Amino acid sequence: MNTTREARRRFLARTIGAAGTLLVAGCERLSQSEWFPKVLGVGETASAAVSRAVTSRRSMAQEFREADRSPTFRSNGTAEPNSDDYRTLAGSAFADYRLEVGGLVLQPASFSLAELRALPSRTQITRHDCVEGWSAIAKWKGARLAAVLEAARPKPEARFVMFHCADPMEDDGTSPYYESIDLEDAFHPQTILAYEMNDAVLPIANGAPIRLRVERQLGYKHAKYVMRIELVESFEKIAGGKGGYWEDQGYQWFAGI
Repeated sequence: MNTTREARRRFLARTIGAAGTLLVAGCERLSQSEWFPKVLGVGETASAAVSRAVTSRRSMAQEFREADRSPTFRSNGTAEPNSDDYRTLAGSAFADYRLEVGGLVLQPASFSLAELRALPSRTQITRHDCVEGWSAIAKWKGARLAAVLEAARPKPEARFVMFHCADPMEDDGTSPYYESIDLEDAFHPQTILAYEMNDAVLPIANGAPIRLRVERQLGYKHAKYVMRIELVESFEKIAGGKGGYWEDQGYQWFAGI
């Protein structure tokens, strides 16, 4: 079963990364073409079908040994947000950082880094599969997202968890990066808000102060520079309505095993 899941995950990464290294500089250009969104659509259909057939959404992603860790771990996507507010936070080692949790919750919450570190945590060594065509294994430690959500008490109608990030995706500071997962993935034991990487404070290039690790999905789902969490019933009134920045450009929403 593990072999089947791994093969499927790699197939999905190859499908979404069909343009190879061009993705590094040309993701948006590809998404605006006629053929690339169709490729993604085929991949999503196959991905969902295989997922339902071979594995439970509650199954665990493969974890590795210390000796398996990669010597380097690249920075996927933005290496440093082009935001004055973010630079101010980083300048004080994120001493004033607050993670806001709201939307469809009974008890809106706000967490400092120290408060996040005090929540139930998990450490895991996992492989990151990027649609740019590379993979790397790293060790992550972070607060379990389930603990954050339990503190905020989701309302019954909440279905998705939105992650609003510090990195604007346009030169004029607009279109901040965002991602989403459903509540089933949010409460998965391996889904964490990572504040450490390889036994050190999470570097800025890798998403400081916290990044999402949703280990059963591909790299673009692992939102970096998370500033705010919002629980919603649907994506209809949020940006492009597809549940994520790249999803709005044509990527599939569910990119996992």
